[in-house]
This record gives sequence, structure tokens and C-alpha cells, in this order.
Amino acid sequence: MPFSADMISEQHNHVVSTIETVPSDTATASPTLLHRLRKVFNRELLLTLALGQVLSLLICGIGLTSKYLATDYHANTPVFQSFLNYILLFLVYTTTLAVRQGEENLLAILKRRWWKYMILGLIDIEANYLVIKAYQYTTLTSVQLLDCFVIPVVLLLSWFFLLVRYKVVHFVGVGVCLLGMGCMVGADVLVGRQQGLGDHKLLGDLLVLAGATLYGISNVCEEFIVKNLSRVEFLGMMGLFGSFFSGIQLAIMEHKELLKVQWDWQIGLLYIGFSACMFGLYSFMPVVIKRTSATAVNLSLLTADLYSLFCGLFLFQYKFSGLYLLSFFIILLGLVLYSSSSTYVAQDPRVYKQFRNAGNAVPDMPNVGPLEPSVTYSSLGQEIEDEPRVRVA
Repeated sequence: MPFSADMISEQHNHVVSTIETVPSDTATASPTLLHRLRKVFNRELLLTLALGQVLSLLICGIGLTSKYLATDYHANTPVFQSFLNYILLFLVYTTTLAVRQGEENLLAILKRRWWKYMILGLIDIEANYLVIKAYQYTTLTSVQLLDCFVIPVVLLLSWFFLLVRYKVVHFVGVGVCLLGMGCMVGADVLVGRQQGLGDHKLLGDLLVLAGATLYGISNVCEEFIVKNLSRVEFLGMMGLFGSFFSGIQLAIMEHKELLKVQWDWQIGLLYIGFSACMFGLYSFMPVVIKRTSATAVNLSLLTADLYSLFCGLFLFQYKFSGLYLLSFFIILLGLVLYSSSSTYVAQDPRVYKQFRNAGNAVPDMPNVGPLEPSVTYSSLGQEIEDEPRVRVA
């Protein structure tokens, strides 16, 4: 059968289109790895890493001013230093709640949740006190190593109470961060940086573990509050109950030490610097926790000791080791791994509440239908397009 001109033209166009699609598929397959790298190393990741390092720098400032006060001026006043921070929180955030109207007013919040914030305030105060007190009994290396105990505490509490579920990459990231911390501790041992050795090392180690546990509880509660209520409410309540109970603790335990301080403009400047860094840390940390999570923030804070070390090279003549730089990059690598994937909530919190109160009816519990996993906040949020949020009606 002879071919017509139309049939030959159609066949020619089909062959040409087939030839053109082959390199097109090859071209789209090649940048797959590049596309994944761009997806991970995006603006959101860089911003999150930067925010975490700002928190580490604030902690570095807290450590440096505390060291100057304790070593050069013999001002051992950890409770008074915390008291100054809580007073600042009270003046800024508690007064903000006091002038608000409606359900976000200070009195309305106290009527609903006063005892919860009272317990949380006590936990936060004692966490600060125990870790600072531990420096009198144990080595700086032990404090750095044992303080990492806050990370598994936050992981477990987030798993059971916030219903956060992690992927394998999250545990790998945590392990890499802890490996970097181990490198830093090893560098401390090699250069002989063993300040703070006392006669009751076991007591100091136990104080660090207790303080890290309380820090973990405080951080998880803070994450829940700032993501479900508000940052100002959390800081206002910390200012109210923190200043009250730390003031009582100051009057009982530290009034004699405070009278021994030889006041001058240098000591006053150090106290002001400490209070400014601590106030900045408390004010800024809820912002970072709301963007990420309590776990990601605590992983970022592992680099704070490295910043303190770098400052100590110039201020206190610390010895340098290449392991410090290695540990810094290992910790950053762990942060990238942890932040490269999102976490999710196992089920709707209302369903979890009904499960815990199976014997009692929940009158305000709507009919939620079948249980469905719901994707929630992530460490960076870059996977929201691939894992859309599922809400339970």
C-alpha cells in the first residue's frame, strides 16, 4: 500500500518527538542529587542553624561573665544572678500580660493554670542552680559531658507527652552531635583543661544529671506552651513565679555571699552583662523552639562550649587543639542531618487525651472519626510539600 504524504509527515514527526524525549529524560534524571541537596541546604536550614548559634553565643556570654565574677571577683552568687533575670522578665512580660484584656490577661491565666506555672517556675529555678552549683564539685569536662543528658530526656518526654515521632535520620543526627561533643571532651582531656576539680566529684556529677533532667522537663513544657498558647504567656509566668521563688531562695541561701561582694563599676558591669545575655536567651529561645523543637535547640546549644573555648584562648590563655574545630564541624553536621527531615505527631492530641481517660467520657470531645496520623511542625519545615498537614476534623 503506497504511503501518502500525510502519513509520511506524521511518522516523521513521531520519530522526531521520540528522539527529543530521550535526552530530556536523561537531563531530568541527572540533577536528582543536586535537587535533594538544594532541598536540604535551603534558606530555612541556614536560618535555623544561624538562630541556634545565636543562642549558643548568648550562653557563651553567660559563661564568660559568670567565670569572671567567680574567679576574678570571688562573687559566687548564682541565685542572685538568676534573680536579676527573672526580675527583667517580670518587668517586661508579666506587666505586658497585666495590661492585656480578655482571656490573655494575667489574672485570667492565673485562674486557669497558676499551679502548673508555679511548678514549672520551680523546675526552671532549680535547674539553673544545680548546674551552676556542680562546678564547685566536679570538673568542667564532666559538666560538659553529663549536661548532654538533657538531649535523651527531651527526646523521651517529647515522644510520650508531645507525641512526637522521629525518623532514623533524627537519631543519626543526634548520635553525630553527641560524637562531636565527645571529641570536644577528649580535646579537653588532651590539653589538660580540668578546671573546677573538687573533692566531691560524684556529688557534682549527680548535680549535673539532676539539673539536666530538670532542664529537659522545662524545655519540653516550654515547647508545648509556645506552640499551643503563646510566648509572652510563658515568659510572663516565668517572670512572676521565677522572681518570687528565686527571691525567697536568695534570702535564705545567698544573702551572706551577697554582702561579701566588693561592689564597684566592673562588678556592676559584669552583672549587667550576665543579666542581658540571660534575658536575651530566655526571650529568644521560645522563638527558636517554635520554629524548630526543644530537641533541635538543645543540639544547637552543644556548640556553646566551643564558643566559650575560642574566647578563652584570648581571655584565659586556654590551650588549643585541632579536635575542637573537628568537634565543631561534627556537631554542625549532626544538626544538618537532624534538620533535614520533619517530625510528625502520632495522632491527634484530643484522641490521646480520650485514650488516657478511657474510663471517663470527655464531653467536649467531638466525633473525630477514624484515627489518622497528623503531620505537624518540623525541624525546618522543608518537607511540608511532600508531607502535607493532615488535620482531624
